[in-house]
Amino acid sequence: MPRWLPRAMLLALALYACFQLGSWGFHQLLGLLINILIAFFIALAIEPAVARMAARGVRRGLATFLVFFGLLSAAVGFVVMLGSMLADQIVTMVEDFPQYLDSVISWINQTFETELSRVEVQDSVLRSDWLQSYVEDSATGVLDVSATVLGGLFRLLTIFLFSFYFAADGPRLRRTICSVLPPAKQAEVLRAWEIAVDKTGGYIYSRGLMALISGGAHYVLLEVLGVPYAPALAVWVGLVSQFIPTIGTYLAGALPMLIAFTVNPWYAVWVLGFVVVYQQFENYVLQPKLTARTVDIHPAVAFGSVIAGTALMGAVGALIAIPAVATLQAFLGAYVRRYDVTDDPRVHGHRRRERGRLAARAGATLTKGRAALTRVRSGRRTAGPADPA
Repeated sequence: MPRWLPRAMLLALALYACFQLGSWGFHQLLGLLINILIAFFIALAIEPAVARMAARGVRRGLATFLVFFGLLSAAVGFVVMLGSMLADQIVTMVEDFPQYLDSVISWINQTFETELSRVEVQDSVLRSDWLQSYVEDSATGVLDVSATVLGGLFRLLTIFLFSFYFAADGPRLRRTICSVLPPAKQAEVLRAWEIAVDKTGGYIYSRGLMALISGGAHYVLLEVLGVPYAPALAVWVGLVSQFIPTIGTYLAGALPMLIAFTVNPWYAVWVLGFVVVYQQFENYVLQPKLTARTVDIHPAVAFGSVIAGTALMGAVGALIAIPAVATLQAFLGAYVRRYDVTDDPRVHGHRRRERGRLAARAGATLTKGRAALTRVRSGRRTAGPADPA
């Protein structure tokens, strides 16, 4: 056996063990890394407001706290307003439920010539096996729901703390990163940081603008239908549909449909139809143009980045995919050498016509060449053999 073989085997085993240990550690810390990534993008989003307040003499930590306090106050006020509105509507629905049930039973009796009564329907529903099994499953799942809620609150607290530190200690963090890099690399890091702030701010701006347009459109519909709490519902639809990816549209449209159903069941159908139509208009007309202008990326690239982000990281990837791709594109754009485009008509999409013109020119040139060759040959024949002298 060669002397180097045991050492090579030990080195291979050591490398394999390090790979397995690193893979295990990465999967264990994947949740924390995703939280840090979310916190970093939140810090980039609020960086312009914090920097503007710091430039006016406010301490950076206090400015970050004021920005977060304003956002948290607005979120809590909005949730409390929606909670009170939803509680009132649930009470109204419970009180009016017997009337809805009577109307449904009377319609069934008239249509199918049956003799159902509300008491029989209530008894059959309350004594059904599926209701008892549902209640038992709900009772056993209370602990799971509680654990999920506590885990979500802990995750939000983690994201809040990291984003606060990233925003408050942004200059110190940049100095720490630049201190381990040569001067040329420091300039590149600072440039990438600035681009990330601009692109993330542009993305938040575009989402806020689309939320405003969506809320205004749904407010007009709800006011026309006479649905109560139209302003609050419009704000709900605008914010949830834009800042919760993938399922935000369905969550946003469910609450207005529920409130509209308490007024008139057909109003819920109208709201559903409007939500579907407006979503298609937003996906194919409004969002690509607005995102391309604010984030400066092609609509197809934006759409593809959202799909890729969703496949890689789920809802979080869908939310941060566009600013991440825009930052990467803008940063790499400085290192891609570009040339002037030649003045060729085919660049403007006139390829077939130009082909015909080029073929005609080539044919004319070939015809002229043949005519000249014929003249030369005829001239040689007329001149006869050359003089030997």
